[in-house]
Amino acid sequence: MWGRLVTCGRLAIGLLTFARISLPNAHVAFVTTFHSRRLPHYHSAGQATFLTWRLHGSLPPSRGFPSPIASGQAFLAMDRLLDSTCTGPLFLRVPEVGKMVMDAIHYRDQRTYRLHSFVVMPNHVHLLMTPLEAVSKVMQSLKRFTAREGNRMLGLTGQPFWQDESYDRLVRNDTEFDRIVHYIERNPVTAGLAATPEEFPWSSARPIANRPQVNNLPHVPMCHLS
Repeated sequence: MWGRLVTCGRLAIGLLTFARISLPNAHVAFVTTFHSRRLPHYHSAGQATFLTWRLHGSLPPSRGFPSPIASGQAFLAMDRLLDSTCTGPLFLRVPEVGKMVMDAIHYRDQRTYRLHSFVVMPNHVHLLMTPLEAVSKVMQSLKRFTAREGNRMLGLTGQPFWQDESYDRLVRNDTEFDRIVHYIERNPVTAGLAATPEEFPWSSARPIANRPQVNNLPHVPMCHLS
């Protein structure tokens, strides 16, 4: 499924691209910008964007997210590695920390982006949103706040919380949009953390009315080994 999702085409590389796309709640012109650190990043205010970021040290130093223009199988392999690892930090499985990140994602809905889908996994986060301002600004705010709060809740000092870079991909069309939503919300099922997407507490698949309260949060098992 994911291979079809991300190999349906290659992103045009350029410093500035103008286009129009039809996506849920986004029938507007957009401007795409490009910048690069270790990974290339293609951002566009007004165009749906798929983002993934992970806890610092959640993968070996030699491993990281592939380029968004690489094969979809490369991203899938890296995401499966994150799903199955029993080493490295798994702070987001702590109920209070997972809920804090989920609440921070919801808080920014309609403020800095239009939220479409998300899941908070034990060591990484998937987010599908349409940015209302620069993606770099959105991510800086979201990661800074959740890092500060996460370290405070865990009693950690003097160490980074999130890995400094994120994986991002512009959504090309409505079909790809739907496939990404499906992938995000089924991630806990694929990883063995829930029997159905709706059972996982820190996901857009779970109806808001059925989400657990702070004093009644479930605990997600650390590892699922065959």
